[in-house]
Amino acid sequence: MTSMPPPPEQWLVDVATAAARDAGDVPVELLGDYLSLLADAAVSGRRPRRAELDAVGRLGRRAAEQGISAGRVVQFYLSAARRLWRDLPAVVGPRDEAAVRAAAAAVLHVIDEAVATLAEGYAVARRELVRREETLRRELIDDLLRGDSDLGALVARSEPFGLELARVHQVALAAPAQRLPDTGAAINALEAVIFDRLGDRDVLVATKDGLLVVLAPAAAGGRTPARDADDDLGRLMHGELTRLRNGRPWRVAVGRPHPGVYGIARSYEEARDALIMAGRLHMTDPVVKAHDLLVFRVLLRDQPAIVDLVVAVLSPLILARGGAQPLLDTMEVYFSTGAVATETAKRLHVSVRTVTYRLERIRTLIGYDPADPGHRFTLQAAVLGARALEWPARPLPTAG
Repeated sequence: MTSMPPPPEQWLVDVATAAARDAGDVPVELLGDYLSLLADAAVSGRRPRRAELDAVGRLGRRAAEQGISAGRVVQFYLSAARRLWRDLPAVVGPRDEAAVRAAAAAVLHVIDEAVATLAEGYAVARRELVRREETLRRELIDDLLRGDSDLGALVARSEPFGLELARVHQVALAAPAQRLPDTGAAINALEAVIFDRLGDRDVLVATKDGLLVVLAPAAAGGRTPARDADDDLGRLMHGELTRLRNGRPWRVAVGRPHPGVYGIARSYEEARDALIMAGRLHMTDPVVKAHDLLVFRVLLRDQPAIVDLVVAVLSPLILARGGAQPLLDTMEVYFSTGAVATETAKRLHVSVRTVTYRLERIRTLIGYDPADPGHRFTLQAAVLGARALEWPARPLPTAG
């Protein structure tokens, strides 16, 4: 006794169910009327109408919105077509060679148009999702860095990005030499290298005011010294950004790690101030750490006081032949070498005699002796303050 073929509707349901399993249990609903279009093409040679193809495009958009990969969706459609074609003779009966060729051509045409439309709809939806995610990410980073938004709302908005705001985080900023025409390549490069090193939890890469912003967790367990951990993140970012064609030379500033939501805003403020200070101090290192510039933040916190110190201690240096700058440079290097005149001369590319002459000239002009340990703290504070205020290249700020 010959078994009867299943009803047409059940046959298509069986094909769809099997194809869904082939593609990793993709929802059967994402096929829509695709199998009916294939069956119609095989039986009558009918080509799909525009409205029917538009419906397939909408299914592609829905797949993207559900987070199903493009590969799985295309596999679903191709597997469904393969299974339908394999089972077709049992449903429509035997045909001659010409009819089979015509049916094959019609089915292939439907597959071609349907899969192309599906992929186009998927791509459109993915672009919209990316733009929406970029907007949400940019708004989230703005609120986190500002530090004055509703805490509960921030926690809820941070969860989709894998951020645990109770943890200790730090913020690093990367400034290009000129504004980037497109930040996408830089963001992708940073995400790839940072995710590889730190994982994709508690990491956020975005842009703000022309700068690249990286929010990252602090070194786990505190086993790495703070300055070394800051340097690792900064060097990692700078090394990757330097590979890009646009934006070079880059400068990276890393804020200190702090806990909680308000700690993120604090770390950002430190990194931003470090960028500004590095420019004012004409620092040559492309990676600066807020930890290393704390003394300048302390000095400038009471700007009138540091201006008074610079005026009282250093202003007579402008009377020197050649101005104050060579003498300031000499003191700065002299202090950094531990008050060793020979090493100071080597770093300044001058003779030891020149160094000793300048030190004596300083003592004569201002009454403070750089070689006297009792005077050294006052002189170092004044020299650092002068650097922070860019004196004597710029006039000192006036009170009021």
